[in-house]
Amino acid sequence: MKSNEGGVARYENVDEQYLADRQLRKSAGWKLLWALGVGAVISGDYFGWNFGLTAGGFWGMMIATVLMAIMYVCMVFSIAELSAALPYAGGFYSFVRNAMGPTAGFICGVTDTIEYVITPAVIVVGIGGYLNALVFGSDDPPFGITFIWWTLTYALFVAINLRGVELTLKVGLVITALAAAVLVVFYIATIYNGSFQWDLLFNVEPNEGQSATGLPKGFLGVFAALPFAIWFYLAIEQLPLAAEETHDVVNDMPKALIWGIVTLLGLSLFTLVLNSGVGGGAAAIGTSEAPLADGFQAVFGSGTASTVLTLIALTGLIASFHTIVYAYGRVLFSLSRAGYFPRWISPVNRWQCPQRALILGALIGLACAAVIEFNGEGKVGAALLNMAVFGAVISYALVMVSYVVLRINRPDLPRPYRSPLGIPGAVVGGILSLIALVACFSNSDYLPGVIGTSIFLVICLVYYALYSRSRLVAQAPEEQVALSPDNE
Repeated sequence: MKSNEGGVARYENVDEQYLADRQLRKSAGWKLLWALGVGAVISGDYFGWNFGLTAGGFWGMMIATVLMAIMYVCMVFSIAELSAALPYAGGFYSFVRNAMGPTAGFICGVTDTIEYVITPAVIVVGIGGYLNALVFGSDDPPFGITFIWWTLTYALFVAINLRGVELTLKVGLVITALAAAVLVVFYIATIYNGSFQWDLLFNVEPNEGQSATGLPKGFLGVFAALPFAIWFYLAIEQLPLAAEETHDVVNDMPKALIWGIVTLLGLSLFTLVLNSGVGGGAAAIGTSEAPLADGFQAVFGSGTASTVLTLIALTGLIASFHTIVYAYGRVLFSLSRAGYFPRWISPVNRWQCPQRALILGALIGLACAAVIEFNGEGKVGAALLNMAVFGAVISYALVMVSYVVLRINRPDLPRPYRSPLGIPGAVVGGILSLIALVACFSNSDYLPGVIGTSIFLVICLVYYALYSRSRLVAQAPEEQVALSPDNE
């Protein structure tokens, strides 16, 4: 093997067999990509967002949601441009690596890893809550039963992902369509049967000196609600990870990203208003492990119809879980293929899926959920959510900076799609992501999870500095384009 100097990084050349063992298969058009993006996020309408009602009250959560919607719109247009220009499986890591070098690319890759490995752990907690509510009439049975639900869920959907990307994406399309249909049924039923009551939006207990019908937690409540508002949109940004498995990435990726965020904007508005205004109102929904299930019971009662619809409602969580399992597999795969993570993680199986990455991510996610369950005083879902958001917003800030850097330093980079918001949009998105990053520290109950995530990031940086930076793979697609003479 031959080494090449690349600043603080050193590169090794690999043979053709190395890359052949790490080759993905093209299987996706824009409709499957849309389902991948919306499916990854749609669980946010079923579980997770509701903790923001407790943090900020209804209006606090509404303001937070609008701010995060602006951030995501800015980001989606920016990464639509970048994914068409740099269509590699590394996604955000690829963008940042090309703009700011391998160290910054590695940091972004690690934060993406945190986001995509932790997010399924958050969702599996929600799935457990729904299943417990269905089977036992309670979302708080003995932990052993809950852990069984978690393990079975991981086992099933990792197995599907192992059988090939085409099956994965088609299953994702069916589940995502069903999940969206369930939400629409809930919206229509809530409006037409009179279950929704405007006053229920404002029953969160206000702090002293605050109004229940205004901002019951004050302006700091808006700030505290930001991480939960992100849950309405978190993971739409995973779509560029599918670049190497997309038939026509230049046309299909921007189309899927834009239609995906349009879909999610509509769903978030209806969910926030209608789910908060039924049953026990914002005060009860804000503490629920299964808010949509509670909403169904409020609308349809506790009979058979509600049970069936709640069972169907699991599709929302399953859609996101299934598609984000895909995402963490690709993040671990791409960073391993390039040598940032141990190379043994990235070989693919006979269906051209990174089986080791998929299994490893599942084991880590299960461990994180279990550790916080035993140490988080029953707040496992919200604590994990903050960990996922913390990792995500760091990568958002990095990719927005990278967009600006590439626009300025590489104006000649072919850009088949160009963001209509340009540099100003990326700047706005970057500023909002930094505000959301600070907001992750606003709730002391979840600080241990955020601190733990920070420690993991530091450990990874030590590993990079002492080992992997001197063993990067020159022929990995993301690295090869960054090292090409045209980019010197």
